[in-house]
Amino acid sequence: MGEVLVVDTGVANIASMLAALRRAGSEPRLTTRPREVADADALVLPGVGAYRAGMEALRRSELIAPLRDRLAEGRPTLAVCLGLQFLCEGSEEADGVEGLGIVEGYAERFDASVRVPQLGWNHLRPAAGSRLLADGYAYFANSYRLRTAPEGWGVAQADYSGPFIAAMERGDVLACQFHPELSGRFGRELIARWLKRPAQGGASC
Repeated sequence: MGEVLVVDTGVANIASMLAALRRAGSEPRLTTRPREVADADALVLPGVGAYRAGMEALRRSELIAPLRDRLAEGRPTLAVCLGLQFLCEGSEEADGVEGLGIVEGYAERFDASVRVPQLGWNHLRPAAGSRLLADGYAYFANSYRLRTAPEGWGVAQADYSGPFIAAMERGDVLACQFHPELSGRFGRELIARWLKRPAQGGASC
């Protein structure tokens, strides 16, 4: 399994994520060190809070370049909730704030036909052949979402005022719009599969 590091963005409530990783048999620790983010055997990029504040925290800690490099290389990384949106070019939540740009597209706000934020359980439907993702129900807490599947990624979709990307995987990178650490058995099993992968080799951008 190797060492599991969790990026301390300063805006995420990470206690539940640390607890979930420990239940899966790892001994995670927090980091904001660029070299550790670059070299970690496995890295978790959590996200709860505002897009602008989260990206500014990553920039202050000089984590943009090491995150982009490891994601482009497909190195073992789990991005959660806002963490998935950080992988995009940006978000409607923070006009003019540049994301990591690993996937094309912008996180868009749910329309006025539904309650925002989406709070609760929703059904994931993975594409055929998914290695890590499975059919099941997960817990979401989000106001923004990625609507279009990025090229080269396997995805699972959910529906809330139309289909959106609930999770996506490529190589050993797994990004979840939902919270696996709050998703009961379904989430525990997903975290365990990610930790136990072996590496399949990630495609570069």
